[in-house]
Amino acid sequence: MIDPHPSHTEITISREELSLSEKLETLPAKPGVYQFKSSQGKVIYVGKAQSLRARVRQYFQKSRTPEPRVDALVSHIADVQLIVTDTEVEALILEANLIKKLKPRYNVILKDDKSYPYIVITHEPYPRVFVTRRIIKDGSRYFGPYTDVKTMRFALKTVRDIFMIRSCNYDMTEESIGAGKFKVCLDYHIKRCEGPCEAIVSRAHYNAMINQAAQVLKGKTDALVSALDREMEALSSDMRYEDAARIRDRLRALTVYAEKQKVATGSDIDRDILSIAAKDDDACGVIFRVREGKVLGSRHYYLSNVEGKPEAVLMETLVERVYLDEEDLPPELVLSSAPGSEELVREWLSGRRGSEVRLTVPKGGEALKLVSMVRNNAQYYLDELQIQRMKRGDFVPHALKALMGDLRLPAPPRRIECFDISTIQGSDTVGSMAVFVDAKPRKSEYRKFKIRSVRGPDDFASMEEVIRRRFSRMLEQGEAPPDLVVIDGGKGQLSTAVSVLADLHLGTIPLIGLAKRLEEVFVPGQSDPLMIARTSAGLRLLQQIRDEAHRFAVTYHRSVRTKRVLRTELDLIKGVGKKRAQELLEAFGSVQGVKFASEEQLADIVGARTAAAVKEHFEEGQANPGT
Repeated sequence: MIDPHPSHTEITISREELSLSEKLETLPAKPGVYQFKSSQGKVIYVGKAQSLRARVRQYFQKSRTPEPRVDALVSHIADVQLIVTDTEVEALILEANLIKKLKPRYNVILKDDKSYPYIVITHEPYPRVFVTRRIIKDGSRYFGPYTDVKTMRFALKTVRDIFMIRSCNYDMTEESIGAGKFKVCLDYHIKRCEGPCEAIVSRAHYNAMINQAAQVLKGKTDALVSALDREMEALSSDMRYEDAARIRDRLRALTVYAEKQKVATGSDIDRDILSIAAKDDDACGVIFRVREGKVLGSRHYYLSNVEGKPEAVLMETLVERVYLDEEDLPPELVLSSAPGSEELVREWLSGRRGSEVRLTVPKGGEALKLVSMVRNNAQYYLDELQIQRMKRGDFVPHALKALMGDLRLPAPPRRIECFDISTIQGSDTVGSMAVFVDAKPRKSEYRKFKIRSVRGPDDFASMEEVIRRRFSRMLEQGEAPPDLVVIDGGKGQLSTAVSVLADLHLGTIPLIGLAKRLEEVFVPGQSDPLMIARTSAGLRLLQQIRDEAHRFAVTYHRSVRTKRVLRTELDLIKGVGKKRAQELLEAFGSVQGVKFASEEQLADIVGARTAAAVKEHFEEGQANPGT
């Protein structure tokens, strides 16, 4: 079995000793683990490498493809600490141990949502069996974890019903038993214990029974049922009917326990099934433990800092952290996707188990159905996590966190208002305001503006009117200001908005301009746009709200223009004013409806005289289509 804590050589390269270029030149081309540290000396990232020299230097190469998370990491690196190992497998183990211990800021972090209970068989001459939440590395055997307390209690009761395991806390050794320090208790008299404290049973007999109990807790019931059945038959043949009856009762309890376990497959296969669901910066991994074709239990883990990480990397992280200390390692792992370093992970797991461990990614059949079931569970737990955060009021969507970082805002912009102007050749100019709260549209708070003070095509003046009307009203009604204002346009529109807000003494509201052509983000006081990665969730959110404001403005503009065109057509008719035109449109739905209505139908709405004028107008239009 591979040592989970291999020996290694530690090399520290600090900024005080060497310049950055000198550090990169002195890196060894050996396998190991590298730790990046901040200027405060805190480890911010841990990684493994087959060649430390090649891997670490990649972070600082100018030809490297820009990645927001990696760029942020590199900008905070002040020191590099190297740990050289003999093999890449040792590096993998050490990396997993260090990440688990240090929880660096830029690593994918795996954590349980709570401390689940285990059933432990203690490492003693006469072992005890009980429930614990603490794992102590003293040779004891742990079974679980149990996410369902009822299942755990049933398993423990079954073991105690079948096997006569001591319930006392005596420190039993051969010496203390031989010295007669202990006396049998009530459990012995009611046949719940065989009295190892007075050497009524041998240590070998007691430990054989404990090993059988371990098989039950592992889900290995079939072989035990066969063995007990043979023992019962032998006792009956020897006419030891009372002893045979006790074995019969054990068999019944064991059968009930086995029947309550959900059958996952039609074969007696031992395997773990793993799948992952991810969204934004969070992920959830779920593991189903299947023994002899039955699901013994499941467990889920939450992962953070996952944005932009492929599922192969997340799966590798999940497998490494889960099986770093896991004792019950099956011969097969069925995965929703292959881990990143598949051969390395397989070699490590096989070394831990002492025999081959297969990694399988099913393409169809029963195994794929099981993986899909596990993935559905992972998605459920991930959705539940975000729902619980929202209920607590501490959930900040990842896009807002990203946008806060992109724009260097002091807090997440929970309420964002975006403004757009829509016009065609200066006619029927309108403005719109789209509102997003916690990265979601709040359509009930959208607002539209019909431009009143501007004549002709003047986007800057139109934007000035919209911003002034919106924020003057906000001040009048005592509303809270938005966390971010987005102007659909470049530096000109942005400058106009800045001037209006300053005039209203609202210059502290964060304000940006988003230009359509190159998706450039401008901020007040800077001539050049901000450098925001195209893949940033924050930029995608800005584009989404900008597109929503534009859609809302265009829809309103079309409505205004259509009404004007319709009204103009009816206004040409002598004797039809605005009121009459509105009545006709409401009655017949459109100008076409008015046109094809009979004179009698028109007379019912506007009277005979006006109805005759309407019919005459449209008849003349048909006779002179060019006029």
